[in-house]
Amino acid sequence: MNQTDTQEETTKKTQAEKAGASSAVLDAMFDGGVHYGYSKSRRHPSMKPVIYGAKNRVEIIDLEKTDEYLTRALEAVRGLALGGKTLLFVGTKNEAKKIIAEVALSLGAPYVAERWVGGTFTNFEEIKKRVARLKSLREQKEHGELEKYTKKERLLLQMEEDRLTKLFGGIENMTRVPDALFVVDTRQEEIAVQEAKRVRIPVIALMNSDCNLKDADFPIPGNDAGASSIRFIVDKVAEAYRNK
Repeated sequence: MNQTDTQEETTKKTQAEKAGASSAVLDAMFDGGVHYGYSKSRRHPSMKPVIYGAKNRVEIIDLEKTDEYLTRALEAVRGLALGGKTLLFVGTKNEAKKIIAEVALSLGAPYVAERWVGGTFTNFEEIKKRVARLKSLREQKEHGELEKYTKKERLLLQMEEDRLTKLFGGIENMTRVPDALFVVDTRQEEIAVQEAKRVRIPVIALMNSDCNLKDADFPIPGNDAGASSIRFIVDKVAEAYRNK
């Protein structure tokens, strides 16, 4: 075992001893790399209380604190599910988009995995018009109504449909603004978070050491840049939403 492995095992053991959470959860979070933050120079001041230490200039997030925040967030998610409320999943960074789309589809929940369109919350009526246009194009194609157009015109209409699907496909069945928002990385999804605050939609978020904890009603401090960490947290949220 090299020195790096020894340091990681020591960190894992110390955090497990410190934490009141089950060792199984801590082990899973550790194995998923949930504890990896960014360098100290990138740390947001609000994150100082959840930082355990540093290794090789990378700050380590205290998994005990992560578990505490995660527990509160999952309680909120269960409450949403019990009340029949809608939770919108948002994650557009490369490490998150596939996971967000896959999990949301498994739940039958709305999601945004490509690009957040400004006004999705604050100008929802306009968004509904764009979705209606998407559905109209699909229906016309299914009924053969596009055959009257030239080949070039059909190509342009197909490009329009593809673009609208990419932007709005995940929310096409969302008839009103959601009851809550789950995001991966509040810095990446800054516009979505700002809009949620403006219309008073609670925000649940996985956020790394460079984020402001106050940007989410239910923050989950953890690695928002690693696929395995994102997968762990998103799966936990999905489990809570599914099982109530």
